[in-house]
Amino acid sequence: MKNILEICQDAANLACVQEPQSLFNNSSQNNRVFQSIAKDALNGLLRYGDWQELTKDGELITSKNKTDYLIKAFCPDFFQLLNNTVYIKDSNEKIIGSIRPEQWQREKFFHSDDNRIKFKIQNSMFRFLTPPPEGIKIVFQYRSSVVAYENGMFTEKTEITKDTDIPVFDEYLVKLAIRWRLQARNGLAYQEEMAEYEKECRKRFGSTLTSQDINLAENSDCLADGGIAYVKQSN
Repeated sequence: MKNILEICQDAANLACVQEPQSLFNNSSQNNRVFQSIAKDALNGLLRYGDWQELTKDGELITSKNKTDYLIKAFCPDFFQLLNNTVYIKDSNEKIIGSIRPEQWQREKFFHSDDNRIKFKIQNSMFRFLTPPPEGIKIVFQYRSSVVAYENGMFTEKTEITKDTDIPVFDEYLVKLAIRWRLQARNGLAYQEEMAEYEKECRKRFGSTLTSQDINLAENSDCLADGGIAYVKQSN
């Protein structure tokens, strides 16, 4: 696995520009440019989608009469909640989340016969419509903001701070992300390299998505129903 400095040096060679000697030695303008580009490239990949590399499990234990929970207090690397993944662990009950503002207002200030636990993400907090029971364990999945590991220790980092940091993303993707930004920064043609990067992102991201099973059901037409293909058995 190549570290972030080595990836930047590879990108520099491909773009035929001067290699950085250190991303964090500010005595050189070239070094500062590469540091900025590398951070921007990793941030762009982080925001691209729900990569498997960034998917983590979170856990919240509720307190008495409390509706608001600061997410960073129990998930320091939280970036974004994955929809439809929030459950009460012991009862396997799904929690209704990310409800629209109009739903929130209607159910908060008008009568609702629905007693299910409901929440929204607001101001970096889990905010429940009504206080959930004390001591229940709520589990969920989220996209982490981790972009690199510290070389040798594999300590997670939300920002690169050393030349030896290793990106969590595939090094080829990182190199492509740095290269087109580097060429654009230097006034060089970059559209072809950016298109290659975007194509590779779509391909790599698509390959990480969970594939649904194909069921071969008897006496059914060849239809697609909810992502499952049913095939009629031949006589």
